Amino acid sequence: MAEDILEDFDAPDDLSGASAEGQELYEHFRFVADKGQQLLRVDKFLVAHMPKASSRNRIQQAAEAGCILVNGKAVKSNYRVKPDDVVSIVMDRPRYEMEVVAEDIPLDIVYEDDDVLVVNKPAGLVVHPGHGNYSGTLVNALAWHFRDTPNYDVNDPRLGLVHRIDKDTSGLLVVAKTPDAKTDLGRQFFNKTTKREYLALVWGIPSPASGTVSTNIGRDIRDRLKMTVYPLDGDEGKRAVTHYEVTEPLGHVAAVRCVLETGRTHQIRVHMRHLGHPLFNDARYGGDIVLRGNTSAKYRQFITNCFAVCPRQALHARTLGFIHPRTRQEMFFTAPVPPDMAALLDRWRAYATNN
Repeated sequence: MAEDILEDFDAPDDLSGASAEGQELYEHFRFVADKGQQLLRVDKFLVAHMPKASSRNRIQQAAEAGCILVNGKAVKSNYRVKPDDVVSIVMDRPRYEMEVVAEDIPLDIVYEDDDVLVVNKPAGLVVHPGHGNYSGTLVNALAWHFRDTPNYDVNDPRLGLVHRIDKDTSGLLVVAKTPDAKTDLGRQFFNKTTKREYLALVWGIPSPASGTVSTNIGRDIRDRLKMTVYPLDGDEGKRAVTHYEVTEPLGHVAAVRCVLETGRTHQIRVHMRHLGHPLFNDARYGGDIVLRGNTSAKYRQFITNCFAVCPRQALHARTLGFIHPRTRQEMFFTAPVPPDMAALLDRWRAYATNN
């Protein structure tokens, strides 16, 4: 089956690195225009070549999200295809190379009805199968959960996860159980009308205590496993906006509430590092070393113990809100702080009180 290009093209932390954290974009489809090709809008061109896969509206949305390339460069839906143009559709995850196998992996289901399922993902669980992770993922767990649901095929791209979070980030994700729900929820994420709030523990105490970070975010040319900020008015990267507020200063670290206006790869992690306050124990962005505090052996041991208590970036997707795709009612969910982050916060509260 040809894939629906609506699949996660504006994911959360999206081009989030859940299955392919920080990796390259993957080409899912490629079409070469004939030498006699007449000038034709790229959205019409793709509809003609993929009549059973995607509507023109979905293709237009994918183009706006930068997922339609012509000769290697992102184009808008009004680009006119010329003879010998190479038209590609790219996504942030590889195409499944095999059928997804159902695996009995426990799911923390927060809500479920006939249209949607909301799940609280634990840290360490990869979202999508991909290179090196063809089993043990959230999608494999969903295949097991829906094994007796006749209308749910986990291999059908018209169904399933609408967005994603990084492997080592915990928190809420929504799953579409029908094609209409997937289309509607995908549009909400694309139009940035969903509500997503994260809890982060960062090194240092940001000043001012609340604000907005607006930059472009794109892949770091020096390290393709990382993302980095680019000028908002430049051609590199995509616009990314994070609103933050310090909710609890704790000596040399701070608990920070982050609200996503957009959902780029590693967005909160990159924006907090950009502010000079990397996430605590974020190895990829330099938060896994002592960045604040003193040099005493006792303090270094305290930090080592903290790293052991929460052995991943301290980031939790705490709340998720959206309009129900069928009832049109506003849905809002909250996931409790997971035990590792809760223990980490308690240690820093005790440290801040006693020092």
